[in-house]
Amino acid sequence: RSPSCAEDTKGNVYPGSPQGQMGQSRRHTLMAPLESGSSQLFFDSSAIDGPFDVYECGTLAGTRVVPDPPPPGTSYGKQRSSRNAKKARRVHGSEEVEDCWNRLFLEGYQADVRVSTGDGSQILSHSCILGIRSPVLRSMLEEARIEHGFRNILISGVPSEAVRVFIRFLYSSRFEQGEMKKYALHLLVLSHVFSVQSLKIVCTDQLERFFLAPDNVVDVLQLARLCDAPRLSLICTRMIVGDFKTISLSEGWKVMRRANPSLEQELLEFLVEVDTRRQERAKRMEEKKVYLQLYEAMEALVHICRDGCRTIGPWDQKLKGSQVVCKFPACKGIELLVRHFSACKKRVPRGCANCKRMWQLLELHSRMCSTPDTCRVPLCRHFKDKIWHRSKKEEIKWNILVCKVLESNATSTSILK
Repeated sequence: RSPSCAEDTKGNVYPGSPQGQMGQSRRHTLMAPLESGSSQLFFDSSAIDGPFDVYECGTLAGTRVVPDPPPPGTSYGKQRSSRNAKKARRVHGSEEVEDCWNRLFLEGYQADVRVSTGDGSQILSHSCILGIRSPVLRSMLEEARIEHGFRNILISGVPSEAVRVFIRFLYSSRFEQGEMKKYALHLLVLSHVFSVQSLKIVCTDQLERFFLAPDNVVDVLQLARLCDAPRLSLICTRMIVGDFKTISLSEGWKVMRRANPSLEQELLEFLVEVDTRRQERAKRMEEKKVYLQLYEAMEALVHICRDGCRTIGPWDQKLKGSQVVCKFPACKGIELLVRHFSACKKRVPRGCANCKRMWQLLELHSRMCSTPDTCRVPLCRHFKDKIWHRSKKEEIKWNILVCKVLESNATSTSILK
C-alpha cells in the first residue's frame, strides 16, 4: 500500500487517514466524561459504533485471540504475600476483634439487657451475645420481662464481681489473672450452670496451676464432682492419694467424712486399688530383673565354656589374664559358681544349694540352646535328651521360664535402642 492509505503493511494507522480520524474521535469520546467531571462511567457504549477486536501481533488481521486461563489453584494474592505475613495479619486482626468485643461490654453500647446480681447491682449487656454463648441464658432471655426496652434477668448466689467477670468472658474470652484467682470457684459454678464449656476448661486449668493445696483439695474435689469437671476431679483424687496422710488430717477431710461418707469410702477404695497396683508393678519389675539376670548368666556361661575368660575357660583356649576387662556383667558370679561346682564334695541330692543352682542353669541353657551338637557347654546334649522324660506339668514350667527370659532380653534391647 502507498503511505496515503489508512494502514501500511505493518498495521500502523496514520493520523491523516479516515481510520486515524475515527480513532481520535473515539479517544475524545472516551475521555470526555473524565475531563468534564461527569458522574457517568468512563465511557458511553452508544458512542462506540463497532465492537472492540483484539488482534495478535504477527498474525493475519482479523484473527481473534482469547487469552489462556490461569492454571487451577493459582492465587495471585498468595504470590504477593508470604504465609507468615498472612498469619501475622490474622493474629493481629483477632486481637483487634477481641478488643472491640471487650469495649462493647465495658461501654454497654446499644445494650438491651440488665443483669441483676444478688447485691442489687446491675450489669448492662446484649441479648444476642448472651444467647449465642449460653443456651441457658437464651432460655432465660426468651422468658424475661421487658421494662423500658430492657430485658431483666437475675444471676444470684455468687458475688457481683464474679458475675461481671463471667459476662465479660462471654464477650471477649478474656479475664484478669487476679480476678480469676479470686473467683475461680465461682466461675466454675457459673460455667456449669450456664453451660459455657470454654470457661470451664479455663477454670480447671487455673485451679490446677494456682489454687490447689492440701488444705482445700477435698473441697475442690466435691465441687468438681458437682460441676461435672472430670479432669479436675481426677487431679484432686491423685493429689489426695499422693499425700493421703497430710490431707486426711485436714479440716476439709473431716467435714467431708461427716457430710459425704460415700465419697470417703470411694476415696479409700481407690487408695487401696492404687496401692495394690503399685505393689503388682513393683513385683513385675522385680521379676523382669530376675529374668534379665538369668539371660545374662546364660550369656556368661556360653562365654566361659566357648571362648574362656580371664582365669577360667576350656582346656584348649588360652586364658586372657586378670588384666582384661570382661564385657559380660555376670561372668564373675558364674566363674565362682563353676569353680564351686567342680570342687564340691556333696554329691547327695539337694545337698548343696549352689550346686543345685548350677544344675538348673545348665538345664536352662540346654532348653535355650539351638545348636546342641556343637555346643561346648557341659551336659547340653544330656539335658536335651532328658526333656522327653519330664512330666507335662514340669515341662510347662520350664517353657514359661524360657519365654520370660527371652522376653526380658528383647524388652531391654528395645529400651536401649
